[in-house]
Amino acid sequence: MSTGTPLLVVGDALLDRDLVGTAERLAPDAPVPVLDGCQEWLRPGGAALAAWLAARAGRSVTLLAPLGEDPASRRVRALLEPLVTVVPLPLDGPLVEKTRVLADGRPVVRLDRGTGRAGPATDRARRLLDQAPAVLVADYARGAAEVLRAELAALAPHTALVWDPHPRGLPPVPGARLATPTYEEARGFAGDGVPEGESLGAVARTAADLVRRWRAVWVAITLGGRGALLSQGEGPMLVPAAARHSGDTCGAGDCFAATAAGLLGDGALPAEAVQGAVAAATRYVAEGGARAVAPGPEPTGAPDHRGEADGLKLAGRVRAAGGTVVAAGGCFDLLHAGHVSLLQQARGIGDCLIVCLNSDASVRRRKGAGRPINPLPDRIRVLQALQCVDAVAVFDEDTPQRLLSRLRPHIWVKGGDYAVEQLPEAAQLAEWGGQAVLLPYLDGRSSTTLATRAARTVGARR
Repeated sequence: MSTGTPLLVVGDALLDRDLVGTAERLAPDAPVPVLDGCQEWLRPGGAALAAWLAARAGRSVTLLAPLGEDPASRRVRALLEPLVTVVPLPLDGPLVEKTRVLADGRPVVRLDRGTGRAGPATDRARRLLDQAPAVLVADYARGAAEVLRAELAALAPHTALVWDPHPRGLPPVPGARLATPTYEEARGFAGDGVPEGESLGAVARTAADLVRRWRAVWVAITLGGRGALLSQGEGPMLVPAAARHSGDTCGAGDCFAATAAGLLGDGALPAEAVQGAVAAATRYVAEGGARAVAPGPEPTGAPDHRGEADGLKLAGRVRAAGGTVVAAGGCFDLLHAGHVSLLQQARGIGDCLIVCLNSDASVRRRKGAGRPINPLPDRIRVLQALQCVDAVAVFDEDTPQRLLSRLRPHIWVKGGDYAVEQLPEAAQLAEWGGQAVLLPYLDGRSSTTLATRAARTVGARR
């Protein structure tokens, strides 16, 4: 089921390929590693990856990109179906293919082939642009942004247009709502007077220079594990990432730009869009990055509003990428500083955090009549707004043991002053080699205390 404003992705599609194996010896005829157990992973690349990621997140997406009838073009179309509507531009020459060779997860060499470039714009492409409420331009320097530049420039003043520039591509059209270069790309586009170094001051001055140079409304420079810096020329805002990951970052910029474009199209403020984009890119890396991109049809049937399916998929992806799955549980009725501290600590010890949340009926059985104060949809929404929370899954029972048996986290976190042996989940976690741990909890903070204090305050005023 698609949600949110439809997104049009304009740019250059690529076919990305990873050859992945282990390297434990050198070849006898040359001092080069031998890749054993080699496997091939294919995925859409460039603008096609940005479109696929936006569609996979539940948005209706159309990709406007040069594609022909060569084998690589046909493969990209097949990888995108049925999630993305593809509208091809003419392609002169074979589509570009990029192959990474990875030994033990580390890139060894990249091989590029294909000379395809965009042909002339079509009337259908112009009509699509005229009707698009939100546009992402993913310019990979193969001509798509060039042949449609006049139409994009006319569109910019009244459309949520995000431009994701790349080193050999064009600068954004004037009036673009948001440009999203990496810091390395930003320095390449900026003038000679921009200071050296990676301090926040240097990044801020670079962003301000690009706002003026490009005549963009906003520029967000992505900083990898540090998050992103958003600038309108003055008063920059740093949007930090909730956690840092050492995984494969290939495609994280596409995830960032696609998320920001969709949120701007939904009416979010630039700061809100960048916050959402940082969170999405962080999750993307935590889940394995490009290696976790496995195109396929979405499951059919009624949407899962209780989050268990999302939690299961997330846990599976993180495990497959060799990461650590952390889970925490509770009612989280009135979210307070103690909750936030616990969840932030929990997220810091793993690669994803799944919150197991008591349903309304479960809370009533545990806390009594009148609870929960906040109904389940509100509690889910508040938790999902925290950058440290990657997924929320609901359970109806008194304990989350059935849900945990499906999620099978590596670590189960609780806050409090009792022994681990007292946790009913500890023995269950041990069944699959997991560990229950206690984290420090802020004294004097609880939903019950807050509710009691609020009730006394209201009573005193009457």
